[in-house]
Amino acid sequence: MPQRPGTPRLLRQINDRAALELLISRGPLTRAELGELTGLSKVTSGQLLARLETRGLVTAAGERPGGRGPNAALYGVNPSSAYVAGLEVLPDSVTAAVADITGTVIAQVTVDPSEAGDPVRVVHEAVQRACGTAGIELARLRCFVIGTRGVVDPATGDVRYSVDLPSWHVGILAGLRTLLGECVIIENDVNLAALAEQAYGAARGADDFAILWTGVGQGLGVMLGGRLHRGITGGAGEIGWLPVPGEPLPSQVTAPQTGSFQRLVGGEALWNLARAHGVPVEDPGTSGARDVAGLVRAAIAAGNEGFVDSLAGRLAVGVAAVSVVLDPGLVVLSGDVGRAGGHLLARRVEEAVTRVCPSRPTVAATGVDGNPVLMGAIVAALDQAREEVFSDTV
Repeated sequence: MPQRPGTPRLLRQINDRAALELLISRGPLTRAELGELTGLSKVTSGQLLARLETRGLVTAAGERPGGRGPNAALYGVNPSSAYVAGLEVLPDSVTAAVADITGTVIAQVTVDPSEAGDPVRVVHEAVQRACGTAGIELARLRCFVIGTRGVVDPATGDVRYSVDLPSWHVGILAGLRTLLGECVIIENDVNLAALAEQAYGAARGADDFAILWTGVGQGLGVMLGGRLHRGITGGAGEIGWLPVPGEPLPSQVTAPQTGSFQRLVGGEALWNLARAHGVPVEDPGTSGARDVAGLVRAAIAAGNEGFVDSLAGRLAVGVAAVSVVLDPGLVVLSGDVGRAGGHLLARRVEEAVTRVCPSRPTVAATGVDGNPVLMGAIVAALDQAREEVFSDTV
């Protein structure tokens, strides 16, 4: 492969990109601080900042009080230089958030998908409302990332299979790109939660980990070598279908809630487990099975050790299966059950895994505050937008 020569233009691009990334992660910075971190001279760093300020990518951000001399000017990335949108699509709601290029969320709205009809119109309506709340034009959004339940085909980017969202099918992505532009990405919701965990949570900075999403539905996000592992068809992480000894195998995989691991740790299983251990909760009837988080919190508040240990033993089956195959070193419990169980449940799961698994991963509770799918969507959108904006400076 031919090598690109180290032309002055290319070197400026490389230096500009490094400076912008530092201003995002460490800023605001003075000219001297930026020069020290990049290894550039004061003159070169000053020219760099002037160039980026002219292009609207950098702006003055106050002053740093000095000693006897004058205060030093501070510089930061201009928040209004670009915007992105992240969305979470659920059967009964669509939430859209708009963030500026620094990652600050400036607007968030939730819409009823039944108001707009088809998915393309639903997304468009949600994004328009979010932009209106943020006070920016939709055309200023550089990238849209949409988190959905189901399997997303890595080759085409389309939703290949989703039980909960039957209207999301092949062809939706093309419709969205026609309406919003080419930088529209659909991603599995648990994969996005993994990105949020890596950026803000218990897996911050980790290149290898897995996130076990537990609740009414089960999912797995896998990060290997700093990259999401999706599988050839996008089916990596569908852990609800994991065969489990003592649980029946599904006779028809298109029937929801029939996977063996799903039967072991899903909503109905946890309510039955709660009854067996005398957890003081009201009978959910036909609708309350969704509130598995409340069930887990009630058991922990009541000090019901039997329930917690039984739940931990069931979750340990999934964690052990992932560990003996991938050995990620860290497994994060997320979703409704993982969040409700917190550090207590994570510690019990880790203890249970050590009894059945030769590789002993650290098991941690999610460290993400807020909506992890939405936050992960913004992380993914920012990666795309910054690659475009920060690579085109000269």
